[in-house]
Amino acid sequence: MNATISKRTLLEGLSSLERVIPTRSSNPILTYLWVEGLREGLRFRGSNGEIDLELTLPAEVEGVGRALVPAQPFFQLAKSLPEGGAVELRLEEKLELAAGSFRTHLGIASVESYPELVFPHGQGERLLSQELLRALGRVRYACSHEEYRAVFRGVQLELGSSSRAVASDGFRLALSELRPIGEQSRKMVVPARAVDELLRVFAKVEEELELALGEGELVVRGGGLQMKMRLMEGEFPDYERVIPRQIALEALIGAPELVESLKRVSVLADRSNRRVDLLFAGTTLEVVAEGDFGQGREELALEEGQGQMMASYNAQYLIDALNPIQGRVRLQLSGPTTPTLIRDDEDPAYLAVVVPLRV
Repeated sequence: MNATISKRTLLEGLSSLERVIPTRSSNPILTYLWVEGLREGLRFRGSNGEIDLELTLPAEVEGVGRALVPAQPFFQLAKSLPEGGAVELRLEEKLELAAGSFRTHLGIASVESYPELVFPHGQGERLLSQELLRALGRVRYACSHEEYRAVFRGVQLELGSSSRAVASDGFRLALSELRPIGEQSRKMVVPARAVDELLRVFAKVEEELELALGEGELVVRGGGLQMKMRLMEGEFPDYERVIPRQIALEALIGAPELVESLKRVSVLADRSNRRVDLLFAGTTLEVVAEGDFGQGREELALEEGQGQMMASYNAQYLIDALNPIQGRVRLQLSGPTTPTLIRDDEDPAYLAVVVPLRV
């Protein structure tokens, strides 16, 4: 097999695979990259045992052939190739990689020893790439990092007449609505790491994505890419129980303005819980934090506000919940120690819940 491809096309494609293929693995064969020449171009595959990724890049290919090459040396060599011109790949007993005056050979292994990567085809649900990625990106921060929290270490994707992405770690909740996707209701929990890779790999894809749900796995394809990820077992408990229905105090303020204030004031917050106090009084909000090195305090004007109340929060939890909001945020407090709703005033699809600290 002989193939010719531009360096830019090659590097852009390999960047998708580089973080998926491990540098070390209990199964050493997973540290290899699958290279295959087809009539339509060059196909590359990689896996870490939890995420499988395949992409086909446009290239001029003569003949067919496939082999495994050591992934990390191949990635490093591709990055260091001379600028400009084309990259040539020749696959025989070894893989020859050449560009300009540079030429090298890499040892290969048989694809027969590689785990079978099956990307089942079928009629899946379709939705715009940026719509899915935006929803996942908005809620990813709320996933738990604790091993014992099991299913909360992923994002629950709900598809059907009511579709949404949801994440929670038990102390906060983030929810982003999607347009209805099909009529059959389905729930799946995508591991947080798989969400990270999905966001990265499909970031530049503008077209529709197809989602095909299999037994314990989800395949996402589009833009010449297809990714299969293992799903987590189980589903979230009834998280809607923590969304308060009775609101005691409501306030409206610019989200970026509040985020910047929280960052400044929380520099002096107690390091154990990052506590900041929000004191609401009519159309004034005072942000206060105190720790071993002093006290931080800032007064902000609310666009809307009524009543008085004080509630204490982990500053980082508030900042994370506010970051997806570019305009105004509507804060809805159910009480000083009961869950607080954080709503995007200009986009009702996003909702966050943060539980105040008990002090």
